[in-house]
Amino acid sequence: MSLLERVTRSIRTNRMRAAIVIGGTCALSIHALGVSETGLQDLQPKAGEPVLNLTPSQLERFEHGKLLYGTPISIEEGQGPILNKSNCRSCHTNPDGGSGSIAVVHFGMEKKGEFIPLPGGSLFQLVAIGENCREVIPPEANFTTTHVTPGMLGYGLVEAIPDADLIVNADPTDLDGDGVSGRVHWVQPAEDPTGPLRVGRFGWKSIVATVLTFSGDASMNELGLTNALFPEENAPNGDITLRDLCDDVADPEDHADEEGFTFIERVTDFQRYMAAPPQTPRSGMTGETLFANIGCAKCHVQTTFITSNDASLENALRDKPIKPYSDFLLHDMGTLGDGLPQGDAYGNEFRTTPLMGIRDRELFLHNGSVAGGTFETRVINAIAAHGPLGEAATSANAFAALSSGEQNSIISFLDSLGRREFDFNGDREIDVLDFTIFASCYSIDVVHTPDDLCAIGDVDQDGNVDDDDLNLFLQAYEAENGDCDCNGISDLEEILAGASDKDNNGIPDECIPCDGDFNCDDVVDGGDLGTLLTYWGECSNCPADFNSDNLVDGADLGLFLISWGQCP
Repeated sequence: MSLLERVTRSIRTNRMRAAIVIGGTCALSIHALGVSETGLQDLQPKAGEPVLNLTPSQLERFEHGKLLYGTPISIEEGQGPILNKSNCRSCHTNPDGGSGSIAVVHFGMEKKGEFIPLPGGSLFQLVAIGENCREVIPPEANFTTTHVTPGMLGYGLVEAIPDADLIVNADPTDLDGDGVSGRVHWVQPAEDPTGPLRVGRFGWKSIVATVLTFSGDASMNELGLTNALFPEENAPNGDITLRDLCDDVADPEDHADEEGFTFIERVTDFQRYMAAPPQTPRSGMTGETLFANIGCAKCHVQTTFITSNDASLENALRDKPIKPYSDFLLHDMGTLGDGLPQGDAYGNEFRTTPLMGIRDRELFLHNGSVAGGTFETRVINAIAAHGPLGEAATSANAFAALSSGEQNSIISFLDSLGRREFDFNGDREIDVLDFTIFASCYSIDVVHTPDDLCAIGDVDQDGNVDDDDLNLFLQAYEAENGDCDCNGISDLEEILAGASDKDNNGIPDECIPCDGDFNCDDVVDGGDLGTLLTYWGECSNCPADFNSDNLVDGADLGLFLISWGQCP
C-alpha cells in the first residue's frame, strides 16, 4: 500500500472512529484522534520520516523512492560488473537513508608521504558478478583506509542551504588566530557540468554538493549501475578487457520508468524529502553552552541555517530552518586524518561531521573505530580521538579537563540530537512507559529547565508540562489509547485526571475491557463485527488487532468470535 493510500485510509478511519463507538474501549476523544490545537507541525518528524508539508504527489514520490532505495538492482538491470552492494539500504540502514555500519576500502600507493592512485581508482569494489571480472587490491598497493557509511538525514534541507551562508564561516588562513582554519571544498555538480562550482557538503570530505550527484555517483560506484550522470562503467583495476567479460548491458543502464523517472531520480526524491532528525529539547541546555565554551562550536557551529528562498524549491524545503551542527568545511584533523586525498581535500582533512541525529549512530569517526559500549563512552572516546596536532586538539584537551558533571552536561546535550519529543527513556518509541513519566511531569507544578528530564515533554519550552504538551503527547503516542468507560474521554486523559492505573498499562484500573465489545454495550455481536471489518487489512495499534501483528485478518476474526455473546 502506498503512503498516500495509507494516509487516506488513516483519515477515513479516524473519521469513522469519531462517528462510531469503538475500541475495546470506546470512542476516542478528539485528542486521541491526532488533532491538537497547536497543530501537527509542532511535533518534529522522527528520524526517517518525510519533511512536513509535502504535497500528496511529493509524499508519493518519497514513498516510491524509499521502496526503490531498498530494492536490489539485478544483473539484468545493470548491476555490476563490480560493486559493493546491490541496493542503497544495505549500507544506509539507521534508519533507511541514514548512517550505517558497512565499511568500504580505499587503496593506493604512498610514496614519500604522497598518495598515488592506481588504475581503476581508489575505491575497492568487493563484489563481482563473475569471478573472471573480480577486482583485487594489487600487491603494489601499500596504502589502505576504510570509510564507514555516513548519513545525517535532512539531505534536501542541507542541499538547500545557500552557499554564501557556508562560505561566511570559512577561514582558510586562520586570520582570527583561533587555531581553526576551515575551508570550502568547491565541487562541480554532475548534473550541471558547465555551471558554477558549488560548496561541497556531502561525504566525509564534502566531495558532493547535491543529492542528485550523490545518487548518481553511489549508483555507479557502489551498485555498478551506470546512469545519465555517470555513464561509463567501472573496470576492475582499470582493465577494460576484464570489464567486458562480464558487462552485457548497454550503458547507461538506468532508464526512466513509466512515469518518466529514472532510478537515481527516484532515490533522490526519497533522500531530498527526508526530514532532519529531531532535537529535544530544542534549545537551552547547559551542555550546549559548555560545548561552545571549549571550542567545539567553532567547527560544529550552532547556526540555525535557513534554506534558500529560491522559487524553484519545493515549499516544504524553501525558507526552512535546519540546525546540523556543522560548517561543512574542510579541517585539518592531524593524526585523525586518513591520508586519502579526494578532490581538493587533502589526506589530513575531513568535513565537519554534522551532529544532528548523533544519538542514534552506532559507529563514530570516519573508520568506525569508536564503537560499542554506551553512548557516553562513545562520545568520550570520539572526542579524545580529535587530536593531537589537528585543529580540534585544543577542544579535545579542554573537554578532558572538565569536571565529570560538566562532561555529563555536554553528553546530555549531544544525546538530545536525535531524541524525539516525549521519548523519555530513549528507546525511540512513545508508549505507556513514556506516558508514566509524562504523567509525573504533568502533575508537578514547578518550572522545568531544559536540563531536566521533564523538558523532554515540554515541547513548547514554556517551563511547564501542561495541556498544550498533552495535546501533542496524545498525538505522538504510538500505543492504543481507548475510552474503556465510554464517557468520551480517552483512558490516558482519565488517568491524568486522577483515575487509578496501578499496573501502568494505560487503562484505568476500574475498567475491565471485554475483547471485541467495540461499542461498549456489554455484548459482542453483529454491531461489533461490523466495526471489526472496518479495520480489515493493515492496521497499526488497532483495537481489532487482537494478536498484535499490525494486521486485522482471519486470525483476529477467530479470536473475536471466541468472545461472542454476553460479556462476563
